[in-house]
Amino acid sequence: MSVKTDTSLPAARLRPSPNHNDRPEGARIDLLILHYTGMESGAAALQRLIDPRSEVSAHYLVEEDGTILQLVPEARRAWHAGVAFWAGARDINDRSIGIEIVNPGHEYGYRPFPEAQIAAVTELARDICARHAIAAERVLAHSDVAPARKQDPGELFPWAELAANGVGVWVDPEPVGGGRYLQEGEEGQPVEALQSMLALFGYEVPIDGVFGDATRLAVTAFQRHYRPQTVDGVADMSTISTLHRLLQRRPGLG
Repeated sequence: MSVKTDTSLPAARLRPSPNHNDRPEGARIDLLILHYTGMESGAAALQRLIDPRSEVSAHYLVEEDGTILQLVPEARRAWHAGVAFWAGARDINDRSIGIEIVNPGHEYGYRPFPEAQIAAVTELARDICARHAIAAERVLAHSDVAPARKQDPGELFPWAELAANGVGVWVDPEPVGGGRYLQEGEEGQPVEALQSMLALFGYEVPIDGVFGDATRLAVTAFQRHYRPQTVDGVADMSTISTLHRLLQRRPGLG
């Protein structure tokens, strides 16, 4: 008897990884997390994702030519997000699908993602979101859920293109310019308001009016995903306005 991938996409094929376990009983899949592999080659990344000694996996791997490999069944809990948080949830692996996208990443020569690869990621993500009814605002970067540890898939990832094709959310960022800004070390009500918006968006930040390390990391992660022109952890007017406009588009918040 042949074994099929979860997706019906003809480009997908199986390459099983042993690195998975049961999802908690009753767990609903409501997050899609996008990663880059961050290794010197796609072959090296695949070997790590299927090596039982690595204790790392994802549900899918998308190669630079657009080939899609399914490593873990969607019903199983792949080990892709690690220590993470989003909107009150801590064990992101329990409730998510993970897609690894072949790219050397910031450590090995970060570069733009090929068109064929992005087309395949878009089609796969759209298929996953439709089958699991994953809300657009819950299609996230690994750096969103683990800003202290991760940068992927990074500021070169074309989130706007995905959103234009029905995956995730996007608004054109406010232009980077002058005006008031908030940065690490500042305190007061404006910082508390910024923290409240970041927390409402989903990031794990204290709401204490102190612009500390956790706030800087959340701002950096937000910029990397939604305002990639400048990624510096400084909450300038462009960053704050873009965050506010995205929150306005949230169901029940606008």
